[in-house]
Amino acid sequence: MKRALYIVLFLVWYLISLLPLWILYGMSDFLYIIAYRLWGYRKKLVRRHLAECFPEKSEDERRKIEREYYHWFCDYIVETLKLLTISKDNIKRRIRFENTDRVKRSFDEGRNVALYLGHYCNWEWVSSIPLHFEDYQDKVVFGQIYHKLENEEMNKLFLRLRGRNGAESIPMSETLRRIVEIRRQGKLWIVGFIADQVPMWNNIHLWLDFLHHDTPVFTGSERIARKFDSDVYYIDIRRERRGYYMARFVLMAEHAASQPEGELTRSYFSHLEKSIRRQPAFYLWTHNRWKRTHEEYNIRYDEETGRVDMGDLEEIKRRKGIVK
Repeated sequence: MKRALYIVLFLVWYLISLLPLWILYGMSDFLYIIAYRLWGYRKKLVRRHLAECFPEKSEDERRKIEREYYHWFCDYIVETLKLLTISKDNIKRRIRFENTDRVKRSFDEGRNVALYLGHYCNWEWVSSIPLHFEDYQDKVVFGQIYHKLENEEMNKLFLRLRGRNGAESIPMSETLRRIVEIRRQGKLWIVGFIADQVPMWNNIHLWLDFLHHDTPVFTGSERIARKFDSDVYYIDIRRERRGYYMARFVLMAEHAASQPEGELTRSYFSHLEKSIRRQPAFYLWTHNRWKRTHEEYNIRYDEETGRVDMGDLEEIKRRKGIVK
């Protein structure tokens, strides 16, 4: 039954992806009307995020960003569908990469590369990076860290999608094991980390000011980069026009092990905020990024165990004497 469902999903996705992008963008315009005008998909959350992140902007300016966001988000959906069948030449035209020579220099000097990127512009198209390093295919493994989707069939489909251009999808829980395995094979690696998601309560070790919010952040990417003393780059993406992106490799640090603890993560979020402020409509505003607050963390944190208590919040407050 599951295999049959996967085949149906694949065939539907495949047939849609065969359509030219100009037709897919027409579908995107229709989807925008449904998602924004009729359904109002997470509109209250998006509106709150924009108000909190851009208090200096007027209401009219934020509404303009809001409309542009939903237009782009619908474009992102059809662009991701297209990734299943888009030709290598076409994807290379539609997302170009600058400063690749600097990354090649890292490889030539025998260093691995950690790539930081965010849920910004079309991050799925970034999986085409291997096409821009054809001379390094035999000695470098191109990887991307991913969270396994709950739906097994959709997970298989996305793995197929993301691997079409030579990138290997590495489950987050297996990151360290796979990197050690690559090193034993005598190869270098370049691995992309989308590190702007919300960490689980017990994975919070650092809070940063990000877009006017006290924000819990992942630090696992930094620990891996420092452990293997890799060079670290940020992928600064711009949307040039509909269906076309420019991604620039920005060197954050050579020899990550030499960086103070937390510095790489701070640098990453500083770069990401600059990207967002430059083109604010292209960040994933429908994601509930700030659902875990520092105040709640402090209430839940148990000093005796050194862990976050996942019990009922009101009960924890009563037990700590915060409320009666």
